[in-house]
Amino acid sequence: MTDTAITQVPAEAAPQAVTMPGLTVVDHAFEVPLDHADPAGRAITVFAREIRDPARKAEDLPWMLFLQGGPGGKSPRLTGPAHWAHVLKTHRVLLLDQRGTGRSTPVTAQTAEGSDAELAAYLRHFRADSIVRDCEVVRRSLGVGQWETWGQSFGGFVTYTYLSLAPEALRACYVTGGTPGLEATADEVYRRTYERVAAKVARYYRRYPADRDKVRRIQEHLAGHEVTLPDGDRLTVERFKSLGLRLGRGDGMESLHWLVEEAWAGGRLTDEFLYTVMAETGFVGSPLYAVLHEAIYAQGGPTAWAAQRTRPAAFDAPDMFTGEMIYPWMFDDIRALRPFKGAAELLAAADDWPPLYDAGRLAANRVPVAAVAYHDDMYVDLGLSLETAERVGGVRMWVTNEFEHDGYRVAPDRVIPRLMRLASEPL
Repeated sequence: MTDTAITQVPAEAAPQAVTMPGLTVVDHAFEVPLDHADPAGRAITVFAREIRDPARKAEDLPWMLFLQGGPGGKSPRLTGPAHWAHVLKTHRVLLLDQRGTGRSTPVTAQTAEGSDAELAAYLRHFRADSIVRDCEVVRRSLGVGQWETWGQSFGGFVTYTYLSLAPEALRACYVTGGTPGLEATADEVYRRTYERVAAKVARYYRRYPADRDKVRRIQEHLAGHEVTLPDGDRLTVERFKSLGLRLGRGDGMESLHWLVEEAWAGGRLTDEFLYTVMAETGFVGSPLYAVLHEAIYAQGGPTAWAAQRTRPAAFDAPDMFTGEMIYPWMFDDIRALRPFKGAAELLAAADDWPPLYDAGRLAANRVPVAAVAYHDDMYVDLGLSLETAERVGGVRMWVTNEFEHDGYRVAPDRVIPRLMRLASEPL
């Protein structure tokens, strides 16, 4: 592996504490090994932002580490306390830009360099096990004995890897929509995911039956005409179908409805429609989401483009949408992903992925874990989550159909407070 696989972007000097409405903010930057098995080797930067209630900024509050969803998602950029208001009553929160995202040494189309093999070797170090080891460097650097974690979606997957690798660092864990199947293959995950996406699409058309013909009109137009997005990419039928990713959010059906409702003007697809589709399907800020999406399920053999191989024929229909699936065509058709095409092929073929979870250690776990599983979650399978909850010690599981995958955002006064209460109760 050479140093040409990714361009190192120098970290900015960490500023002093600053105050924004309702928050005191301190930025932190840490140097960590690219490969934690080779601590003397190449280093990368990991960035994290500490937030706290200004009224309690002088107090020595316990830490809560927030693990963002993804993979490849940077931590939230805040304008105020938002859904951290309850937690900030008792904790300081650390918002981690997981390696490769945000102000951590970024992985983007602009920074990707070197051969396909070099880039693939580099990206193998960006899964949950490396993120957990980064967290341990950060924890020790801050002088924290133990901390609590809050894992949203993929951040919940990282949480269970953390419990497998370093449970002694954890006082309690909260998981919102992110309890993984411990041994589920990518094939199994995607077979289940297709079933849930189909159910969401059917529900969407029950709510907005007139949209079926509108969606067909758009797909038939794209199949018969070359439509160019503002960045020069072609808008294909498959790229349009990927907007079904929206359907897993609380407002997803409405947002898709209004996009479809207002797609045309004067017999042409509107600029607003094209800009929206470009931004939402372009992976400009999160190529790791696409590059590593199947790899987050890999433990042992190759994933071999599981979403493509397990795709039911029903998803070829001209009124259908896909969801959280990554396909090989994306690395040809989407500008921000093209530099990763060869590396993505190598990662899909890799057959030596190390395990992400220690089933024996998880069975013996004594760290309190409070998790919510959303009954109708399009992204994370309820059945797999419940199986894992039965196998991991210390888990209190709350199952609800009140919310979609973004429940912690739409009901911040209900979701995280309940999980914190659950974690404090005796088993």
